[in-house]
Amino acid sequence: MQTTPGALSAPPLPRPVVRLWPGLAFALIGSIAFSGKAIIVKLAYRHGVDAVTLLMLRMLFALPLFLGLAWWAGRGKPALTARDWRVVVGLGFSGYYLASYLDFAGLAYISASLERLILYLNPTLVLLLGLVLHGRRPKGRQWLALAVSYAGVLCVFGSELNLQGDHVALGAALVFGSAVSYACYMFFSGEEVRRLGPLRLTGLASTVACGLCIGQFLLLRPLDSVATIAPEVISLSLLNATACTFAPVILVMLGIERLGAALAAQCGLVGPMSTILMGIVLLGEPFTPMLAVGTVLVLVGVWLLARAR
Repeated sequence: MQTTPGALSAPPLPRPVVRLWPGLAFALIGSIAFSGKAIIVKLAYRHGVDAVTLLMLRMLFALPLFLGLAWWAGRGKPALTARDWRVVVGLGFSGYYLASYLDFAGLAYISASLERLILYLNPTLVLLLGLVLHGRRPKGRQWLALAVSYAGVLCVFGSELNLQGDHVALGAALVFGSAVSYACYMFFSGEEVRRLGPLRLTGLASTVACGLCIGQFLLLRPLDSVATIAPEVISLSLLNATACTFAPVILVMLGIERLGAALAAQCGLVGPMSTILMGIVLLGEPFTPMLAVGTVLVLVGVWLLARAR
């Protein structure tokens, strides 16, 4: 078969244009919204509320949203087995109940900036869990990333310890416990994410956590104490449940769908920066040279870890 000269010189078909900006917008807005949680918690503490009550309000307002998410994501899917329910309950306890409670409790003692940097160590904790539980030794670049990340947190921790006193150690320990608890959720949820899907698992596990947080309040606090909660706390908790808890889950998932997990994770670098900025503007937290150095080290460490992996 002969080929005409015109066919040889025909221009190639144009490649479809991939629009990245919607995915970038979803991932960035989701990261910023999620980072606002610490700011709202710190503002609510100014009205005399405790961590148990504040966490209950957040989860009470978020419960209908997560129930709806679990139903929507589970349409047409097989029913959960007894094993699935056991795993969902365990993941809900670790990833959303215990991690949230320790985080809220720790925020009573440390700044929102230090809290966000500690929580941002989560990828390094997942890596260390692999070493402890499965003997997966990190490579050289991964050890470097770990060292840089933890050096950054220690810089900010030391600076805040000098400024605010010994209670900072308790708050940092509580928030670090929160990070470990959520890292366990991330480490053990891989198989269940593949079985159920990320949105369905998030909806179900978060619903379990909502029930645990509400039950904890009913066990530890008299029911009539609800009447003494300041209206500002109610408003802040409603905002926390919607804009800083449920909405970021959807936005980040939409970002991952359009960008892929790697690029969406890089967009998460904006989270600590936005927390620090909001802490300065809304809470009056100081911006010290050590905070700047520590933040840079943590971000560089997590970036190095992502590159090494």
